[in-house]
Amino acid sequence: MAHINLLPWREERRQERQQQFIAAIIAGLIFAAAVLYGAILFADGLVQEQNDRNAFLQREIVVLDKRIKEIKELEQERDRLLARMQVIQELQSSRPKVVKVFDSLVRTMPDGIHLEKVVRQGNSWTLNGVAESNARVSVFMQQLDENAEFDESNLQVIQRTSTKENAIRKFILGVQESKPKVEEGEI
Repeated sequence: MAHINLLPWREERRQERQQQFIAAIIAGLIFAAAVLYGAILFADGLVQEQNDRNAFLQREIVVLDKRIKEIKELEQERDRLLARMQVIQELQSSRPKVVKVFDSLVRTMPDGIHLEKVVRQGNSWTLNGVAESNARVSVFMQQLDENAEFDESNLQVIQRTSTKENAIRKFILGVQESKPKVEEGEI
């Protein structure tokens, strides 16, 4: 007799293949999940590393900002000290200037002129006085112009006042001090 297999072997084989397929899908999903998890961990590591770098840079920026602020404060202090030193040097160089100016006023003043008032504002001098004639005022101005302590002089007002005995001229004269000469080696 012929041997006939009536068992549903095709059904069993189909189920076996379906189970293999499901196992392969599950294995693929597990492998994909593991790869995805690894990629996420790697990306998180890169992000964390960059965040650490950024935090380090921020800390260093704060330190450098403090240093820059200190440097600016030191520069401002240096500028203030330099300005003070400049004022002190100007005062030192101009200290004998007033004495020289008064000495020069006395030496340049011709006979017949008398100063009533001398006013100094900065480097400007205003001289109020009386003279016996216009020529004496002119000589006085020429001698002031020739003197090294003064720059150009200018006559502001001259008035003739008459008295019974003689006529005198009241004048107002403006003159500028010359700049102090800087000696070699000074700044």
